[in-house]
Amino acid sequence: MRGGSAVHYLGFLLVGMALGAGLALLFAPRSGKDTRRYLARRAQDGKDYVASTGRELLKQAEEVVGRGKVWASKVAQ
Repeated sequence: MRGGSAVHYLGFLLVGMALGAGLALLFAPRSGKDTRRYLARRAQDGKDYVASTGRELLKQAEEVVGRGKVWASKVAQ
C-alpha cells in the first residue's frame, strides 16, 4: 500500500467515525444531561474494575515470586 493511499483510507475512516458519532447523538434515547451521567457512571465503573483487576494481578504476581523464591532456595541446597 502506498503512503498516499493509506492517508486516503484514514481520511474516510475519520469521516465515517465523525458521521457515526453525530448520528448517535441525534438518535440518542436520553437527554444530554442523562447521557453525561450515564457515561460518567460507566467510566467510574471501568476505573474501579481496572483498579481491582490490577490489585488482583499484583497479588498473584507476589504469590508467584514467593513460590519462585522457595523453589530457588530448594534447588540451591
